[in-house]
Amino acid sequence: MHLLADSMVMGQVTLAHYLLLSAGLFAIGMIGFLTRRNLIIMFLCTEMMFQAAGLALIAFSRYHMNHTGEVFVIFVLTIAAAEAALALALVVLCFKRRESLDASAWSELRG
Repeated sequence: MHLLADSMVMGQVTLAHYLLLSAGLFAIGMIGFLTRRNLIIMFLCTEMMFQAAGLALIAFSRYHMNHTGEVFVIFVLTIAAAEAALALALVVLCFKRRESLDASAWSELRG
């Protein structure tokens, strides 16, 4: 226990700290996505889960001194940006048709 206290005083952040932060962000995003019905909040929670996965990839990349994870995060961010543009366009379309951001309004867009 004494060694752990000394490492925290010295300001050393380990891989476990980053992974715990990433898991916490992902859990918050997942809970928010599953419990909210507002489309914009659901969209933001999805982005939070993407960022949590990116943080874990960068932490592992730094831990193994390999840049592969960092490069992969750039691809994930590119896909997230495309997803953001598409989701925002769909949210605007849904709001124009139903004047509501409730997720149940999406069922009206079928067929």
